[in-house]
Amino acid sequence: MPRRRPMGRRATVFWGLTALACAPQSTASPNPEAKAHPLGYRVVHGWPHLPLGELLGQVSGVGLDSRGTVIVFRRGQRSWPFPSDSLRTDPIEAPTILLFDSASGRQLSAWGAGRFAMPHGLTVDSRDNVWVTDVALHQVFKFTQDGALLLTLGERGVPGDDSVHFDRPTDVAVAPDGSFYVSDGYRNSRVVRFSKEGRYLFSWGRKGNRPGEFDVPHSIARDAAGQIYVADRSNARIQVFDSVGHFLAEWKGSELGRPWAVRVGPEGYLYVVDGGDQPEAPPDRARVLKLTREGRVIESFGSFGNYDGQFVWPHAVAVAPGGTVYVGDVSTGMRVQKFIH
Repeated sequence: MPRRRPMGRRATVFWGLTALACAPQSTASPNPEAKAHPLGYRVVHGWPHLPLGELLGQVSGVGLDSRGTVIVFRRGQRSWPFPSDSLRTDPIEAPTILLFDSASGRQLSAWGAGRFAMPHGLTVDSRDNVWVTDVALHQVFKFTQDGALLLTLGERGVPGDDSVHFDRPTDVAVAPDGSFYVSDGYRNSRVVRFSKEGRYLFSWGRKGNRPGEFDVPHSIARDAAGQIYVADRSNARIQVFDSVGHFLAEWKGSELGRPWAVRVGPEGYLYVVDGGDQPEAPPDRARVLKLTREGRVIESFGSFGNYDGQFVWPHAVAVAPGGTVYVGDVSTGMRVQKFIH
């Protein structure tokens, strides 16, 4: 089935301008309302509480269910190799999905042992199903919260660029009707939409830096109005689309940095991880930004480092009702942190 390409208006919207054509314009200067840590968010020290001798390893995904349980996708003793062409496909022996009590940080359960090779994105939908991607296996999975497999897409260990294959898929966004979008990914440069049963519907995008093109679509989110937000990592921007892939806007600039992850919080604000790819000196990334739906930064927190409240390669973000934020760190960070406002 041929790809369906976005056909809408291709107006480029730069950082500091509006995200939507109908919104009023703003200046390109830094937002005076943006707050830096510690005036806004502060880290919760000692969260989570791991069993004795347990190490998380690289935390590539984090999400929350309807009861506030924090669900973490981790790589355990396995790390992303360099060069990345040598990704292993044998399964990680330890459990890779851990569930924590949001208040106490106590580990509630764990599953996923012997199933994943290189964990990446994690999304929890409105029915508390857990969606994950594995970039080494080129697959997308849907589970119940306790680990029962509901759906598998992609052929194990076989990359491709068609209706039944992925090439290092990165993340999933789920619509209220159960249909879903996959950002695909490190080698493909597209977004793919599926029906709730997993039937291919259409895709859009190709490699490039023009509107509607991608260079490592690394994370994807959907808001209540049906708009799709893609963290176009290597292009250092967020792209905004309608539900069928028509390009609406891009957000780009020094205030945004290099988006690695994007999520829509319960109050409708967007949370963006300005992640890794640190410059040699001085490191000026590794932070979380809170944005309006028009792309305006209203708050930021975090900085580069290994202390509590700092990040090395922040990779994933999840937001609870009330604004509590959880951030997963890969590379030498290898942890998940909780921030309260």
